[in-house]
Amino acid sequence: MSMDPAATAALYASHVLKDGDSFLVANGYGDIEEGSTGMFRDDTRLLSIYRLRLGETVPALLSAAVTEDNVFFLAHLTNRQLPPLGGSEAPQGLVHILRSRFLHDERMYERLAFMNYGNAPLTLPVRIELGADFRDMFEVRGMVRPARGELLSTPHTAGSHTVEFRYRGLDQVMRASVVAFSREAHRVEGRMLEFLFPLVPGEEVELFVEVGSEAGPVPSRATHRTAAAQARRRMRSRGRRGARVRSNGPLFDAWMQRSRADLALLTSELETGPYPYAGIPWFSTPFGRDAVITALQTLWLDPGIARGVLGFLAAHQAQEESSFLDSAPGKIMHETRKGEMAAMKELPFGRYYGGVDTTPLFVMLAGAYARRTGEMAFVDRLWPALRAATGWIERVCDANANGFLDYARGESTGLSNQGWKDSEDSVFHADGKFPPGPIALVEVQGYAYAAFRAMSELAGLRGEIEDAQRWDARANRLRETVEARYWMEDRGFYGIAVDGKGALCEVRASNPGHLLFCGLPDPARAASVAAQLMLPEFHTGWGVRTLALGEARYNPMSYHNGSIWPHDTALCAAGIARYGHRDAAVTLLRSAFESAVNFDMRLPELFCGFPRVQGAPPIAYPVACLPQAWAAGAPFMLLQACLGVEIDGLRGEISVDRPRLPIGIDEVRLLDVALGNDRVDLRFRRIDGRVAMFVDGRGDRVPPVRLRN
Repeated sequence: MSMDPAATAALYASHVLKDGDSFLVANGYGDIEEGSTGMFRDDTRLLSIYRLRLGETVPALLSAAVTEDNVFFLAHLTNRQLPPLGGSEAPQGLVHILRSRFLHDERMYERLAFMNYGNAPLTLPVRIELGADFRDMFEVRGMVRPARGELLSTPHTAGSHTVEFRYRGLDQVMRASVVAFSREAHRVEGRMLEFLFPLVPGEEVELFVEVGSEAGPVPSRATHRTAAAQARRRMRSRGRRGARVRSNGPLFDAWMQRSRADLALLTSELETGPYPYAGIPWFSTPFGRDAVITALQTLWLDPGIARGVLGFLAAHQAQEESSFLDSAPGKIMHETRKGEMAAMKELPFGRYYGGVDTTPLFVMLAGAYARRTGEMAFVDRLWPALRAATGWIERVCDANANGFLDYARGESTGLSNQGWKDSEDSVFHADGKFPPGPIALVEVQGYAYAAFRAMSELAGLRGEIEDAQRWDARANRLRETVEARYWMEDRGFYGIAVDGKGALCEVRASNPGHLLFCGLPDPARAASVAAQLMLPEFHTGWGVRTLALGEARYNPMSYHNGSIWPHDTALCAAGIARYGHRDAAVTLLRSAFESAVNFDMRLPELFCGFPRVQGAPPIAYPVACLPQAWAAGAPFMLLQACLGVEIDGLRGEISVDRPRLPIGIDEVRLLDVALGNDRVDLRFRRIDGRVAMFVDGRGDRVPPVRLRN
């Protein structure tokens, strides 16, 4: 059957729901059509086919969307021409179908409502096609396994309200998917169920569907409404955490609220506290690096995320050496998976430690959390994990001839590149050749420097003066060595890495923007890096490219060699602003905002790095995660870079350094900002070309605010 362009677009559109360790990706009709769509739990696809048909036809789509709070998927459909079923045929557009769906407690709930707007009775043939392949997420991504487990599906029987699929994996775990209906089907053919609904004019008929790993009561309107109310309350509770951003710009506010809603969607409540899962569909699981950066992006507004991330990562810190897992005592986790392939060790990602930067970022976050909140009691509980993490950093640096923090994967199954740009071709020399390992990335040295500085500060606060002095000295030595070995004098920029033979990869990439974020470069060099990041070789008008135009391996359609990652742009902006170039941060915020407008107010994981063309939108990257945690957190880091707000819980004060407002926005309000037990509202307003700030306390005490304008 040929499809019109709108129908084709709907077929390839994707709509996402998530709850806990379950998520669902469907097309614009709400159907699951294999490919990368499906209902997943614990890295396993529990539902691979779920199609709604009216007889033999696909309904016509009127509209489809996920609600602003990310709780409900709603699709409005209508019938195409229906064949006669004992009466006259029904022309197109007489039956309205509302498909309403949500996830709650690892279970999908759906309501299908059918309304006859015609003048005559009709019988509506509703068919639902089902399938469950129980494929591991890595199979869905394209990996081919030499062997799989056994499908043990139970056929649907007449008079039953359920269809059950079962699968015994090679790990001997029995996985099940149970699809339950509020009505019995009139006809069953294999995995196709047909329901015949007589509809008189003006009548609505409902069908409730539930999908989960276990059978439950027969679906009903009551169970559906109860679960829907609970799902909305939970999401509303997550979305209310932390301070809120408001402005005089409705579209800007919509961007901020969408980003906040996406973070609420991606955040799961674990025993250790809230934890933002990395992204849907490929990375809906705890990642170390992604969560730490997301926590850094949102720390000024919501320290609770940072606390949850630190608690979880400390609880899962490596205790032993394993080349397969790339683990060593003290190292912080990169990724964890719960699927069959991880359980069978077909890949190392059950609990994998192959990220060189996660450990120093963990220590950085702990230091930043202590400064933001002043909660030294929590830091005291983390202290053994922080010392172990810093011990790992020191051991690796001591083994490197230059004192750098480097990486080399333990086995071929691990990641070959272990920084945030972890694709195989992301680190290279100026001629495009790949360097020998171990590799010492420039931004990782910045993270290590910041980690030593954080440990020095925290040890001083704990009265451990000798350790504080030792870590401060290590930070200073590392800083001097980085300045000596990575700086390219002729290009006024830092190289991307030093290889295993001590040679510098003389490539201009966005990585030194992270070095600025950590505060390592001297001011003159920082100014040179900041200026170049804003040139057309890097800044496309939509954001900062990961690799400068003209470098070897540059490709604006690649994953890491010329694409734009919003979190990377935000870190660069924060680094540039740290050195006083706040107007550049305003420009980068505007670029990100205008990009988001073209992506339905939601920044994707990445998009292509083509230069901006007047009147044309940014170019999407086909398989980018959407939503993605550190992309959703990027707007908040960009805004902080513009406003220059720092909240110091140790001193009990707020400092604001030369604030700038976003272009086109004349007022920004930060509502319910926490400082210890106090709450405060901050208002920034453009008056006569300057930005004025007003402080409103929410209690008996207004904390001191230092303003530099």
